[in-house]
Amino acid sequence: MELATIEQAAFIYYHFLAIFGVPDSLLHYTPIASVNEVINYMVVDCSVWLTVAFTVDRFVLLCCQELREKYCREKTAAVVIVTVCVVFCFKNIPLYFAFEPIYTINNVGWGINFKPTYFTLPGWVTYDWLSTVFNPLLPYFLIIFLNALTVSHIVMANRTRRALQGQHNSKNSDDPEMQSRRKSIILLFSISGTFIVLWMPYVVFFLISRITDKLYDPDQHTDPLHIVGYTGDMFQLLSSCTNTCVYALAQTKFREKLKNAIMYPFTVIIEYVKYGNSSFVELN
Repeated sequence: MELATIEQAAFIYYHFLAIFGVPDSLLHYTPIASVNEVINYMVVDCSVWLTVAFTVDRFVLLCCQELREKYCREKTAAVVIVTVCVVFCFKNIPLYFAFEPIYTINNVGWGINFKPTYFTLPGWVTYDWLSTVFNPLLPYFLIIFLNALTVSHIVMANRTRRALQGQHNSKNSDDPEMQSRRKSIILLFSISGTFIVLWMPYVVFFLISRITDKLYDPDQHTDPLHIVGYTGDMFQLLSSCTNTCVYALAQTKFREKLKNAIMYPFTVIIEYVKYGNSSFVELN
């Protein structure tokens, strides 16, 4: 009996090693891993809804003349960012209690996995559905809807501008205002397209697993649901940085600030060398 228990413990131990690597890492303790997973969900939610906030900001800037001066301000942006982060921080706290250890060795929990009750209890099922509605289904709708309104407004404004100027389309290509609006349309479609494509595997996996009530087995690496699930996680994490970077890098002021930040150390060195040389010449 003791030998069987030792063999079973050894099997669990080495199986754990094969999955998680070094078992004595603090990151693998169940409480710490649960906190890390909650932070992961929170960061993804914040990234998605900040993208929605940027979309709203662009919509107001281009389409709502009356709200532009009141809404498009640094103070408003700071309030929106803080509000989004606080709301989704509290929204993801219940997830901490949805996990259980994969293995327990010497009364110490290792790794995390969703409790079976997470997929059966009405409260957790409702929470899971609401989480998916808030991210990414509702952002899907808001981004597509607002971008469609923005593009429609830009197209109508371009037609009006052509009519007022009395120019042909070939001459409008040199119009700085028309070029700016054309870049805005390309940016909006890029954001919408990347967001939809990168989140699509996760949405498909969620709908299939919930409608068919079938979950993948983590040990079955050839299971299609297993592949779709991990692919969805990978792409949604990629989307969390892609949209924000595209928005930021598309802004002229941001690029200027980034360029200045990169060049700042070299500028300081050059000025120091020039100042040192000038001081040396004055002394001589």
